[in-house]
Parts: sequence; structure tokens; C-alpha cells
Amino acid sequence: MNPAATSVRRQLQTPPVPASQFPFNPGSLLSIMDLGLAALSRLLSRATALESMDPLLRDRLLAKRRVALLFYESSTRTRTSFELAAKGLGADTTLVSSLSSSIEKGESLKDTGLTLRALGAEAIILRHASSGAAWLLESETRLPVLNAGDGMHEHPTQALLDLRTILAHLRPGIEAIDAETLAGVTVSIVGDILHSRVARSNMLLLPRLGARVLLCGPKELLPELAAGPGVIIERDFEQALRQSQAVMMLRIQAERLAGTQLDLDEYKASYQLTGQRLAAHAPLAVVLHPGPIIRGLELTAGVADGPQSAILEQVKNGVAIRMAVVERALTAAEQGGRA
Repeated sequence: MNPAATSVRRQLQTPPVPASQFPFNPGSLLSIMDLGLAALSRLLSRATALESMDPLLRDRLLAKRRVALLFYESSTRTRTSFELAAKGLGADTTLVSSLSSSIEKGESLKDTGLTLRALGAEAIILRHASSGAAWLLESETRLPVLNAGDGMHEHPTQALLDLRTILAHLRPGIEAIDAETLAGVTVSIVGDILHSRVARSNMLLLPRLGARVLLCGPKELLPELAAGPGVIIERDFEQALRQSQAVMMLRIQAERLAGTQLDLDEYKASYQLTGQRLAAHAPLAVVLHPGPIIRGLELTAGVADGPQSAILEQVKNGVAIRMAVVERALTAAEQGGRA
């Protein structure tokens, strides 16, 4: 490792973070902090193994196990990839949405979860508009709960698939990660940081591997805050780009902007990722986006479809990562609770 990378690692190095003590079920994934580095390595390796396995053999791993997808918010990528992941392992899935169930009649999250358990669900994948909903559901059902996004809090499997994408481009071939794996790497997260659960999970994950994370956006979407170890606020987008090996663009979450005054023309002038900006300031950086993309707002169509874009790779990686996470959910207890 070169001296500059070593210096960066020393500046950003933090003590190992123990797995959360909250999850009652060893198969649950409520926060990215539930996974230690060893568990992260196992999930990455298992994702690769499952992805390359003969589908006819893989289909027997969780044959006839029952998984419920409980989605209180709309979703394309997360819901579909979780469903394909579970079915790819042979599990039976059922989708429960707020518009086609007793949720519409006012049934509580607790009662919906208990009903799914009584119907035979062995794990629940939850997306909910309220931060902390996954913790509540797990505490009431004691089933493995996979957090598919809770309010403005976290989205752990998105951070995992983002990590897999970043490693493929910047550290190809590496899956056995440690605190130095991303030493010397700067990842800029740009846009609506305030409302982004994706940003929060990545802010918690990437510095643990030695990366430096730059948060970039206007004050309306990125208030002044005490950044954690390895996390820095940089208002100047072009300055952030010049330092970055990976750039993650976020959409402006209009559904959460009530009361926020934001000039979209001014935002685009200051923070839109264009081909010109990318070529001038980060010609080698990989471009990420968790979706959905609003073309012409946070980035241009040319960037989204360009040679530096790994956006569709992220989508593809979602299936492999979520296969590993679903398998862990349904087998962790059988394996003695190994995280």
C-alpha cells in the first residue's frame, strides 16, 4: 500500500463496530451495523457462489420455505429483486401491499405481522414509511425481518449491493474485506442526503472499510451536521468530484419535501452530474445511483447511459446480494445464530 493510502487509512480508521444486540432473530437484518466485517465478507462470497450456482440446484436450497414481502411504499428494484432472490432459492413468496390488504382498513403493523406469522410466513421483508418500523415488527413477531427501507433511516441491502458494485470496479476480485479494503478511496454521495436512507446506510458502512465519504448538496437537503468518522461535508460539487473514485447520485425525494423551499434550476446548475462535469473533474470515477433516476434533474441521460455508469450493475447485484441475505434469514438459526 502506498504512503498516501496508509495516511488516509490512519486518519479514518475507527474501532471495530460490534453487531447490534437488538435483533431477536439471528437471521434479521435491520441495520447495516448488524453485520461485522466477517459477516459482510461471508455475504459477499455467498452472493457470488449463489449467482454462479446451477439454478436447478439453487432452487432446492429453500424449497417451499415461506417468505412474505410487506411493502407499505411503492418499489420496483427492491421489491422485484427480493422476490426474484427468494424464488431463485426455491422459496414461496407472497406480496402484501398497503393498497391490497387490511392495511388499507387501518390494521396496525403489529397485527399484520402477527397475521403473516400465523399464516406460516417464516421471514418478512419490510418496506415502511416510518423509521424504526423494522425493529417494531421484529420485536413483535420474533421472525427474521429484512429491512427493505424504513422511512428516512436505513436501507442495508442497498448498501451491500452498492459495496459489491464499488468493489467490482475499484477492488476487483476482492470479497474478503477488512478495515483497509477501501483505504485511499473517496466516495461522494450527492443530492438529497437529508431524506436518504441509502446515504445513511452507506455512511455507516463504507468508512468501516477505510473509505472516505463526501456528502455534497445544498443546505436545504444537507443541513450542517456533525459528520462521523470518515464522513465529510463538501458543498462544492466540482471539488467533490475531483477527489472521488466513485460518485453516488441521489434523486430529490419530492414526496418528503413538504415545507422545503428548493429552486430546481439553481439545484441543477450547482449539483447536476453532466457529461462535461464528469469528463472535466472525474473522468475515471464510477457513477452509481440507487434509483429511481430522474433524468435531467440529478444527472443527465448521457451520464446515466454512459461508459462510467454502473447503475444497471447495481440493479443486477441486488438479486445476488438479496439471495445471500434471504438464505441467511432462513438458515442463521439452524447454523447456531452465526451472523
